Amino acid sequence: MSDIRKKTIAGLKAGDSFTLTRTFTEEETLSFGEISRDQNPVHYSDEFARAKNLEGKICHGLLVGGMITEVGGQIGWLASGMNFRFRRPVYFGDTITCVFTLTDVDERSRARAEAVLSNQHGETVIDAWLTGVLPGPEEQEVMSAMMSEQEAMSRR
Repeated sequence: MSDIRKKTIAGLKAGDSFTLTRTFTEEETLSFGEISRDQNPVHYSDEFARAKNLEGKICHGLLVGGMITEVGGQIGWLASGMNFRFRRPVYFGDTITCVFTLTDVDERSRARAEAVLSNQHGETVIDAWLTGVLPGPEEQEVMSAMMSEQEAMSRR
């Protein structure tokens, strides 16, 4: 069971923070471009990217920003809003660390969060602000049962 899921089942509160790291590849960017239909040449042509004053082709910003959905999926977050500030390009092979922090949780499980995504050089590449709904007691019970079933299946 993931530590993120365990923390969710125990109950989330303002100040809880989760950290993920991922290295982005050219293949992932090409796949994302096919799915999103974002065919911006900055993702496909070194020449075009250099004309934009970049070092080379870059990853799609929303592909990188999508790291927040890994945390959201683990905690069962139902998103209602996302706001991104793209600060630096992410090149193929860059390793990005996402720190997702709950900043406010009310009695109805409505929450606000911030995420800071940084590259391997410690430079912030994306800032994100999020709103959504966290799992309440009933959803936490369902998640706990799901995790117990998964653990039982893995022992077989």
